[in-house]
Amino acid sequence: MRALFIQQDHVSPVGPVGERLAERGYDIVEFNVVPGHRFDSPNVVVDFPDPLDYDVIIPMGAAWSVFDHTTIGNWILDELALLRTAHEAGVPILGICFGGQALAAALGGSVRRAPAAEVGWYVIETDDSDVVGQGPWFQWHHDQFVPPPGAVEIARTPVGPQAFALGRSLGLQFHPELTSETLQAWLDNGGESYMVEHGIDSAQMMRETKVGDSAATERTHVLVDRFLDRIANRDLL
Repeated sequence: MRALFIQQDHVSPVGPVGERLAERGYDIVEFNVVPGHRFDSPNVVVDFPDPLDYDVIIPMGAAWSVFDHTTIGNWILDELALLRTAHEAGVPILGICFGGQALAAALGGSVRRAPAAEVGWYVIETDDSDVVGQGPWFQWHHDQFVPPPGAVEIARTPVGPQAFALGRSLGLQFHPELTSETLQAWLDNGGESYMVEHGIDSAQMMRETKVGDSAATERTHVLVDRFLDRIANRDLL
């Protein structure tokens, strides 16, 4: 079995999501969309792999907006087409943050600016804790998805939706893959300036993340298990 991680940028390691998929018998394939030297000019030309060559697909987070075609226009429509093709063929998809937004847009939903940013650790309201637990989960986003027609919204915060399921696809707004090492990479890649600009104590956030690393990894392993067992194996009519 093969799991394709679509890493939109160079600072999106697979983390405990990939770790758990590997433990479940998947070979991990990482596909980088925007290389590090093009992070500030991400409108690159991308030759995406065939989604039907994989048994599960995980589009990951990004610093950009799905609807910002001026910035990322060379590749976003192709990625949406990839996700649509995979979903229609019954290939399970686990969309993470930008990847969850892209999944929503690919399946007929939409992405828009959220009424407020969410940055840090958040407990979410969940209608189905057997699929998506209440967390806390790490958030870093300014946009939100509108779930596609026919999808079931599973979880939310006061700001907006946090998870939806449709067929064998599960879209998430939060970052289950995050560890303290990943957070440090984001801070080093421009995130520290963002924190200062928005009055967020990055040192406190890092301390909180390091203390919770083990528990967060365990929650993510459970989430991946439930995705594989309850969503990815659904019978499709």
